[in-house]
Amino acid sequence: MTDDAIRAVIPFKKENAKSRLSEVLSETQRQKLALCMLFDVISALEKSGKVDEIDILNSSFSSIMNTEFPLNINVLLNEKSLNDALNEYLQKSAKHWDGTVFIIMADMPLVTEKQIIELTNMTADIVIAPGSGGGTNALLIRNPEKFHVDYYGTSFLDHLRIAKEAGLTVDVYDSFLVSTDMDEPDDLVELLIHGQGRSADNLRSAGISLDTKTGKLELDKNR
Repeated sequence: MTDDAIRAVIPFKKENAKSRLSEVLSETQRQKLALCMLFDVISALEKSGKVDEIDILNSSFSSIMNTEFPLNINVLLNEKSLNDALNEYLQKSAKHWDGTVFIIMADMPLVTEKQIIELTNMTADIVIAPGSGGGTNALLIRNPEKFHVDYYGTSFLDHLRIAKEAGLTVDVYDSFLVSTDMDEPDDLVELLIHGQGRSADNLRSAGISLDTKTGKLELDKNR
């Protein structure tokens, strides 16, 4: 295994997915959207040609047991909290994976292979892609044995601090397409404008469109 080998891990949760979108999407629709976003992220990773392995870190196999993934996708079960599950993953990777770990969130359907290539080509020990509101949407970790994650709240600042305390160099990857995750109904506007994959198609099939005069969502109440 070469030092520049990259293993991507995508934390994924289907149950009660995207509850803040409940005013425009039913629970079933939110679950379908969550899966479509996951597949869009996987597609970007695969098209980039930069990732050697892709793991999905899931809290329950039952939520995706009937989902068909590409043969090179590994589904890992961990019922712990996001931070505990990812930090355990990093510890195991440091022991068994002679390379880089790339954590990327599953609700970033606008990301393309271009952003994956640009981010992974950055040379610092830690590359952080901030999300809106001070979150962290992607983390490239070249020293998993020296780093731990602390999501929730202003995790971008937390990850900068953790890297500094560990004596690790940091690059920040600033990208609109990477920073835009799907948490609020207004985020779906960006998906309908910029989305090119399954997620945007899923919204349209659910009867959700964009009023280009007002920039607001339109809901087909007959669906």
